[in-house]
Amino acid sequence: MLPAGTLILILKIAVVAVTVLLVGSLTALARGNYTLHGRINMAVFALTMTALLGLEVIARIISPDIFNDHFERYDAKSALRVHLCFSLPSAALLPLMLFTGLRRRRSLHVPIGVVFLALWTGTFVTGVFFLPHDVP
Repeated sequence: MLPAGTLILILKIAVVAVTVLLVGSLTALARGNYTLHGRINMAVFALTMTALLGLEVIARIISPDIFNDHFERYDAKSALRVHLCFSLPSAALLPLMLFTGLRRRRSLHVPIGVVFLALWTGTFVTGVFFLPHDVP
């Protein structure tokens, strides 16, 4: 099993990759390419859910105590709580955004997307800059 700090580094890389995809998605949207916007958003959904489910399997089933010592050692439990205040709601909005986008429910999709982007910004900042990781 990888150390907790290495897993956090991997998750940080996933957050950066999703953010790059989101920028590409918004660029496609700004250019009026709604098909590309939708396809990129499906990739965002798949990557985010894969990372989230993988993390949950590791943290809840395989090694439930994996992060305890790590966050205590770095005195970063409060940083984790703040991060979760952004990341959990943004993850909860993803399926709703995907559904409304695929159904072309623009009147719901756009406001949910604005809230998601605000939450994702918090997820990015707190996840990439505040959570401690170890360099392997």
